[in-house]
Amino acid sequence: MSRRGDVLLVDGYNVIGAWPVLQRLRDHDLEDARDALLDMLADYQGFTGMHVYVVFDAHQVPGLGAKYKQHEMVVVYTKEKETADECIERLVVELTMRGRNIYVATSDMTEQHVAFGKGALRLSARELLIDIGQKQKQIQATLKEAEIRPVKRNTVDGSLTLDVRARLEKWRRGDL
Repeated sequence: MSRRGDVLLVDGYNVIGAWPVLQRLRDHDLEDARDALLDMLADYQGFTGMHVYVVFDAHQVPGLGAKYKQHEMVVVYTKEKETADECIERLVVELTMRGRNIYVATSDMTEQHVAFGKGALRLSARELLIDIGQKQKQIQATLKEAEIRPVKRNTVDGSLTLDVRARLEKWRRGDL
């Protein structure tokens, strides 16, 4: 789906509402649902190399909004009277650059169309969840393979003659 350096903009509350596991968490504690989403996206970012921005809608909350880094992701709470959709649209324009794809993850069809019109690629919340699941399987397979096949060290030392080793050691000590 993506390349290192690409950008993923995630409509946080939309995704929480679309993923069953996060819906259940949200029903008990919204903060736990946000934290679980951020943890999943941090792993995803680490594996894919994408730059992930998660936007949470705070347009009905008075204030200037907030932007901070967590797990190397950018987490944005919109400012008063700014919706997550408006913030995402603004970020699409700001982050567009040649040679880099921008993906917008939301199940809001209107937002998908607007983001697409500004040059971003659409990604439904369901498609993102599937991709995260596939990446988690790849990580598990890689870890399992590493357990089966121990890593061999590639040392030059084992293939050198005693004479060459002695000369290199003298050189290292400054005796030459």
